[in-house]
Amino acid sequence: MCGIAGFFANPGRLPADLHSVAQRMARQLSHRGPDDAGAWCDPPAGISLAHRRLSILDLSAAGHQPMSSHCGRYVLIFNGEIYNHLDLRRELESEGSEMPPAGWRGHSDTETLLAAIVAWGLEQTLHRLVGMFAFALWDRGEKALFFARDRLGEKPLYYGLNDGVLLFGSELKAMRAYPGFSGEVDRNALALFLQRNVVPAPLSIYRGIFKLPPGTWLKLTRDDVAASNLPAPRPYWSLHAVAIAGQTSPFQGSETEASAELERFLKRSIAGQMLADVPLGAFLSGGIDSSTVVALMQEQSSRPVKTYTIGFTEDDYDEAAHARNVAAHLGTDHTEIRVTPDDALAIIPDLPSLYDEPFADVSQIPTFLVSALARRDVSVCLSGDGGDELFGGYNRHVDGPRIWRSAAWLPPGLRRLLAGSMTQISPSEWDLNFKRLKRFLPARLRHHAPGDKIHKLAGMILASSSKELYERSTIQWANINEVINKYENTLTYNDGKLGKMPIEHEMMFWDANTYLPDDILTKVDRAAMANSLETRVPMLDQRVVEFAWTLPLGMKIRGNQGKRVLRNVLGHHIPRTLTERPKAGFSVPLDAWLRGPLKSWANELLDAQKIDSQGFLRSQPIAEKWAEHLSGKHNWATQIWGILMFQAWLEENNTSFCVNE
Repeated sequence: MCGIAGFFANPGRLPADLHSVAQRMARQLSHRGPDDAGAWCDPPAGISLAHRRLSILDLSAAGHQPMSSHCGRYVLIFNGEIYNHLDLRRELESEGSEMPPAGWRGHSDTETLLAAIVAWGLEQTLHRLVGMFAFALWDRGEKALFFARDRLGEKPLYYGLNDGVLLFGSELKAMRAYPGFSGEVDRNALALFLQRNVVPAPLSIYRGIFKLPPGTWLKLTRDDVAASNLPAPRPYWSLHAVAIAGQTSPFQGSETEASAELERFLKRSIAGQMLADVPLGAFLSGGIDSSTVVALMQEQSSRPVKTYTIGFTEDDYDEAAHARNVAAHLGTDHTEIRVTPDDALAIIPDLPSLYDEPFADVSQIPTFLVSALARRDVSVCLSGDGGDELFGGYNRHVDGPRIWRSAAWLPPGLRRLLAGSMTQISPSEWDLNFKRLKRFLPARLRHHAPGDKIHKLAGMILASSSKELYERSTIQWANINEVINKYENTLTYNDGKLGKMPIEHEMMFWDANTYLPDDILTKVDRAAMANSLETRVPMLDQRVVEFAWTLPLGMKIRGNQGKRVLRNVLGHHIPRTLTERPKAGFSVPLDAWLRGPLKSWANELLDAQKIDSQGFLRSQPIAEKWAEHLSGKHNWATQIWGILMFQAWLEENNTSFCVNE
């Protein structure tokens, strides 16, 4: 795992000392690569590439970047891991591809990637790669710059024009280090952020700066840059195509056969991702996904796997005991810590810099803390992310379709009446009633903050289409005009035609296509890399993803429960009693923290005069929701957290943007 940065333009538009500027950009990414640094420049061509290295494979100088191909045509800066690079080496050798006269310089996957591009070309190489990556490749022959990003979006890559210069990097802070960088807040991106608590790809918080979409590559020439006309990225892999193909040609075997096949795919993925020249461990929450990954790791390991989890002082949010029980059963070398409000307070000031653009998934806090815990012992951690999106693990995958089928046939007036009756009772009153009845309720109804979920369900009843059903289940500020000044339009889901896919599969697709890369993977990447920790996600091996989409819905969701086939795999290794419980998510007691230890910090950021003077948001509706939250009448913690994260980011970058009127 590393950090990359650079710039490209007509030489006349560039600073005199390209090398020092490139190094300055790379220094902003030192947390992503504390072990080594390098920069390469070609002044006549107007190109500079910079790199920070976290050494995972081949710790020697043979893995130094920027790296040139043995033929001298290509120069590469690479962030990520190619898990099948040894297989690719053997393939290159068996084909008799032109190799360095003295053989391989080392055993890094970067060198393998360059040799593959020389032998097969960029696009064919991308089709053969199994891994997570974002890289920039300079072609001296074509005098062209190429970008590429992995299929699911595990690794980030930003790019865009700034005063006639193409800037790019793993994080925005590298681009801000370029002399004269001027970032203009994109109000459309801000509106989307307030709706979803993330800035969705391909946008960034800055107008004209973009995220390269997952599964795409891009070729840029100096003419493209000079004309300020950047071409559109080209896909080499499409989740949409995979979903359609899987539904068109579904798996034909039994559920038992599907479970065995899934276990085979996961074992192969995990074995490849356990390859490292540094200590390796895993995150363990005690849930289905992380427990499956750890169980299959332990089965293939000659020593106890190092596992890490965090708990909370608030019992309703504490799952550390579940992880501890799973670790004890599997015999892992387990470590846990407990998170307090003071721990949250300590990390909050760093969040704007850590995430680099507004980001408001509150589980960013425990993710950072568990990453810091793991980094004490290891340099790589495997995670269970992706299982919910692939196998129907979110509550909305079960509850949403049931609501749709129950209410869609009702006249709109009756649906409004039903929704109104559900919201007449405040969330706090619902919570109190559920607490009184908790011991009489089935396990799946014992939610954290059930009142908030009931109010969200009321909104879902009003949906007029399956897509709107999904949006109502995920959007935070539903009426965005209430809170934001002057924005253009919103980014719609670019999903193409999903055919006659079940609603459950539609929701899984939208989650995997948007929520997974924009929220989950971004959260994990930034939190882990802030601690110089590499994270790997075995569930997102494309062979696992492609197989998952062939499985019939009944092998994923049955009755009130999702991830059926994944539970079967886990059941071969761990008694179901250790992992069968309602889904809680990696959450924190934010509502209570905002009313308590975080209150003064929040009050300062939510000052009405400050908000109005900045010109982005409207202070009155924010103040109303904040007052309702403090009183306990409503739990607006998630919506308020989005406002707070934008305000904190704005203060952190108060000299790096200009207001777009």
